[in-house]
Amino acid sequence: MTLVRALVKRAVQTVGCNDALGEKLVIAVNEACMNVIQHAYQGNSTGDIVLEIHHAGSQLRFKLVDFAAPIDLEKVKSRDLEDIRPGGLGVHFISEIMDEFKIGHLDGGNGNYLEMKKSID
Repeated sequence: MTLVRALVKRAVQTVGCNDALGEKLVIAVNEACMNVIQHAYQGNSTGDIVLEIHHAGSQLRFKLVDFAAPIDLEKVKSRDLEDIRPGGLGVHFISEIMDEFKIGHLDGGNGNYLEMKKSID
């Protein structure tokens, strides 16, 4: 995960994000990757994850692709913040930081994607 965080940090600095927003974006992408490992790959950290970062105008788009079995999209939701316990806040962080995110299955049925968008102006 160190490499992912460094890559995202470099990308957001390159496009001119301020430090505060840059750190939030690093957190969101890190949480997304951790969720892929935990939920799609069932905790197996050796599964492949492709990270694409695109910058167009004032928008950054991050796309994660895994090659695990399709996840149950109905189970992807933020948990109640009143339920105090460790973990389980990845979707909450992502939804708070990003302007929008979308999760789906890859065509062909083997894999999932998560696309996150953030305006940086």
